[in-house]
Amino acid sequence: MPLDPQVQAMRDAKERDDTAPLYSMSLEEARAADLASIRAAGGNPEKVHEVTEHWLEDPRIPIRVYRPNAAPGLPVLMYFFGGGWVLGTIDTADAIARSLANAAGCIVVVPGYRLAPEHPFPAAVEDCWRATEWVIANAAALGADPARIAVGGDSAGGNLAAGITLMAQEAGGPALVGQLLVYPNTDQTADDESMRANDDPYLFNHHSVAWYRKHYLLDGDDVYNPLASPLQAESLAGLPPALVITAEYDPLRDQGERYAARLAHDGVPVAVTRYEGMIHGFFAMAGTLEAGKVAQAQAAKQLRVWFEG
Repeated sequence: MPLDPQVQAMRDAKERDDTAPLYSMSLEEARAADLASIRAAGGNPEKVHEVTEHWLEDPRIPIRVYRPNAAPGLPVLMYFFGGGWVLGTIDTADAIARSLANAAGCIVVVPGYRLAPEHPFPAAVEDCWRATEWVIANAAALGADPARIAVGGDSAGGNLAAGITLMAQEAGGPALVGQLLVYPNTDQTADDESMRANDDPYLFNHHSVAWYRKHYLLDGDDVYNPLASPLQAESLAGLPPALVITAEYDPLRDQGERYAARLAHDGVPVAVTRYEGMIHGFFAMAGTLEAGKVAQAQAAKQLRVWFEG
């Protein structure tokens, strides 16, 4: 189907204003423009019961914890923000974290993992793993249930969430209850139909994907590392159940759907939904795109199912 009318209007406004692609900017400019765009499209952030700030040391990274209510023993969603491992901050995921905390009735924890190229692969996934371990170690103080932890993220954050499930399996725990993968990067070697077809300079395109990858993966062999390309893993058997959300007009569409198919093939319960007429990033645009609200509601509903077990 054609671009959703709301998406088309957004795209046409960018063309009218001659908005430069993020990959044509300096890192500083791109980071500022990305956050401003997400804040503008994300709508008014919902109020939650409590937001607290914490820090991990060696290396020092921030962690933000969103609590929907004061009840003890709440389940937890570890949410990793998008931005191609190059852009993004905790604030990038602020509106999403608040929405999912309230709708799913869970604590949402967002780590401010280190960014490339200053800190290339595997810094981001290592930071997300440390943050997950920190939540488990501090579950009592956080009022969290360490036996009910899910991971999730959008774009690069979905990639990191998938990587954390592989790390948890390799380490023999924690036993995660689910993985929410929103248009995730799953194959750094992908050269498929959706990657080739999406080249609109006013939308996220294959040039964007290549720009992020060159900053994140400095060693050519890293594209084959399952923590960078989860589709390269020998087996996905035994991983936690998954919800994979994709967008029709997204260069990452096919690799996200291939990952869902691979999970199913390897015996992992998985649901996959393609949002027709949508673009990469729509999940974070719930203040502008109706489909973003629908997708967040779908994610929250699935989280509740996993948490109620």
